[in-house]
Formats: sequence, structure tokens, C-alpha cells
Amino acid sequence: MTTKLIKASEYFDKKYGPLSLGDFIKSLRETEEISQTDFAATLKISRANLCDIEKNRKLISPERAARFSKILEFPEEFFVKLAVDDLLRQSKLKYQVDLKAS
Repeated sequence: MTTKLIKASEYFDKKYGPLSLGDFIKSLRETEEISQTDFAATLKISRANLCDIEKNRKLISPERAARFSKILEFPEEFFVKLAVDDLLRQSKLKYQVDLKAS
């Protein structure tokens, strides 16, 4: 499943621009029609924190991304990749990351 998610992410990157972890989390929440308050409770964060994440005002560390992936039952590699990509973009470094479990 991870490979399919990463390939889909690469496709959308080319077509629409880079996908951030905040954008992905917001899409998940809206698709499930869950309020920010309820989704934040699921992630064990505040609603304000979730709002900042969804609007890409606050980036997520790779460690937190891994924790969110477990809570939401998504592949850890996918969430961590998006988190690292976000950090690189914020630093204005033009790199892409390919993760491999060690």
C-alpha cells in the first residue's frame, strides 16, 4: 500500500504541485466528514493545533508524523516522507526524499 500511496502522491505533485502532510490530513478529515474538534481529539492534539497543521502554518516532525500514521492506520513511511518533504520545502532546499526502512 505504501508504494501505491507514494506513486499517487508523485502523480498529484506533477499535476497539482506538492502535497503537504497538512493537506493530506485535511483531506482525510473532510472525506470522513469529521469536525476539527473530533479529529484533533483522535490525534490527541488541540483543535487550534490541527487547524495550524491543515493550513500548513505548522509543520509536523517526522516523529509526530509516524505517531499520526499509527493512529490513523496509514503507512508510516508515507506520513514520514510527506513530513520530511514539508521540512525541505520550508528550508527552500530542492530535494526529494526516498525512504527505506532500516
